[in-house]
Amino acid sequence: MNTSDEIINPIPQGNYIPATRFGNMIYTAGMTPRYNGVLIQSGKVGITEPISIYKAAVRQAVANALAAAMNTLAEQERLEQVLSLTVYVNAENTFQAHSSIADFASEYLFEKMGNAGIASRAAIGVASLPDNAPVEIQLIAAVSS
Repeated sequence: MNTSDEIINPIPQGNYIPATRFGNMIYTAGMTPRYNGVLIQSGKVGITEPISIYKAAVRQAVANALAAAMNTLAEQERLEQVLSLTVYVNAENTFQAHSSIADFASEYLFEKMGNAGIASRAAIGVASLPDNAPVEIQLIAAVSS
């Protein structure tokens, strides 16, 4: 997570926008743990390392997703509720603690939004992610004014 905890619009790494809004719904792109466009951690999530070594990367990825969502809001609006959180884990073949990795994202959203940050969730193990990022996170959120 960035040290100043400021909201920064993530820098797209391809031909897409960080978040799309339709009515009161916001869908973020998948966000990797980049700060100012640079991955803060890379590599597969392994079974031999403690889960805690991925905490900062997960928090950066979810902070990017939250920032992307918040940057679609007009001045009088706010995120009412995170509706869905998807955490993709670039995991070694025998890794099984996907939900523990996703817990770091849920904790961050709860810290920032209280109960409105708690959503339905999927934690999915994948064979690879862009630039060998350890995680990628996508949010769906609802807006209120």
